[in-house]
Amino acid sequence: MTELSLIIRTEQPIDADPIERLHERAFGPGRFARTASRLREGAPHLLDLSFTALVGTLLVGSVRLTPVLAGTKKALMLGPLTVEPAFESRGIGGALMRRSLEAAREKGHTLVLLVGDEPYYRRFGFKRVPTGHLQLPGPVNPDRFLVLELADGALSHAKGMVGTLPL
Repeated sequence: MTELSLIIRTEQPIDADPIERLHERAFGPGRFARTASRLREGAPHLLDLSFTALVGTLLVGSVRLTPVLAGTKKALMLGPLTVEPAFESRGIGGALMRRSLEAAREKGHTLVLLVGDEPYYRRFGFKRVPTGHLQLPGPVNPDRFLVLELADGALSHAKGMVGTLPL
């Protein structure tokens, strides 16, 4: 396998359409029915914390962070993390994750939530949300509801329903 010349950069407004097409290829039309997707629809993601991966001029990956409320505490909802199917298993998703979490930490954010596979996200420090601690506004497998504290003790201050920030 040849080494990719990968560029990771902050998402730009012109990336919106290519990212939407990437999400369509990776997740299909059912993505809109998922609880995490519906939650993210309520607020725009943060461009300064969202990143794209490019090989040459081809957009091959994306990760987005969206502000939410975890009970009464501000938090971020990560996702979707998407990699072009033909470029999977080459470290692109991991590189995007590390960049987005580093940027969130640098900007003073303390808590990141996501719905995903714990075995994959554990390597970035995510763990299951303790039972009864936080709830999402729709059905989700509790084993897939994950949290990462970017500051020690941040989760202890977040209890209740996860929702969008008021505008």
